[in-house]
Amino acid sequence: MNGTVPFWSIVVLLLCLSIPSDVAGADDPAVPRTRPLAGVLAELQPKIVKIYGVGGFRGMEAYQSGLLISEQGHVLSAWSYVLDTDYPTVVLHDGRKFDAELLGAHPRLEIAVLKIDATGLPHFDLARAVDARSGTRVLALSNLFGVATGNEPVSVQHGVVSAKTLLAARRGTFDTPYDGPVYVLDAMTNNPGAAGGALVTRDGRLVGILGKELRNSLNHTWLNYAVPIEQVRPTVEQILAGKYVAETEKKKDRKPARSLTLADLGIVMVPEVLPRTPPYVDLVRPDSPAGRAGLKPDDLVILVRDRLIQSCRMLREEFQYIERDATVHMSVMRNGQLMEFTLEVPKP
Repeated sequence: MNGTVPFWSIVVLLLCLSIPSDVAGADDPAVPRTRPLAGVLAELQPKIVKIYGVGGFRGMEAYQSGLLISEQGHVLSAWSYVLDTDYPTVVLHDGRKFDAELLGAHPRLEIAVLKIDATGLPHFDLARAVDARSGTRVLALSNLFGVATGNEPVSVQHGVVSAKTLLAARRGTFDTPYDGPVYVLDAMTNNPGAAGGALVTRDGRLVGILGKELRNSLNHTWLNYAVPIEQVRPTVEQILAGKYVAETEKKKDRKPARSLTLADLGIVMVPEVLPRTPPYVDLVRPDSPAGRAGLKPDDLVILVRDRLIQSCRMLREEFQYIERDATVHMSVMRNGQLMEFTLEVPKP
């Protein structure tokens, strides 16, 4: 990628075309069989948002895409380093900008749910998402290459679903944490900024959420894919209900007689200068459990025992409830990649 916007892939479709339905549920009498494309795009554009956050280091972009999933301002997007800030910025179709709160994230599904202080917004209903078949003609809406910054329309690409299959790919040299079903797309949707965008049918029905840049592990070609909404909806519903996020704050069992500490594992975190200092590793002791497992300075701790960790304080509190001789499964973000480690203090 050289940063030049490939206008051949940014399709602004203004022609009124008749679009046949070609997805599961197409025989539903409540679903119109044909819709003018210009009208479909006019309806879809306000449901897509541009998201800005952390970036700029090592050539990483500070933007991505998202889709509104409630009229109260809930946004579904991709979980990525872009959201590693207290208040990511969400820009609506009409140019309005809002500070967003991260309600919850599932790093293994690679999704996140944000909330902005707005109401009465056009949105996608996840319960009405459809399952696409191979050969289904689709549209991908996203802010790829950061073309839209204010009230400009996001980019629209058209293509087809090549296949629905299990994901077997690598991001860089590391396996992606998500290995469930995906739609493989015949459209260049893996460009910077597209992650978190919407995949819809040609008549506007939601199908999936666009995935990140990913390289196929078999032939090393870039993989264009979207995760079916059916795979993420249960987790999104938990986040919206407060159940998934609350897992990090549930009343825990009694503290063990001797708790495991970060020092036991050879981990030193960055100084806690803010009430919510991000849990970055500052130092890993040589020949320690963390060192032997492969942790490195600047790793950002994301999960400990499947609990989402959002600050150094939360990390220390979590370790107070772990037995000293317990095996700890930890997930960290390194250079934009989610990596998993197993740490254990040698038994005396």
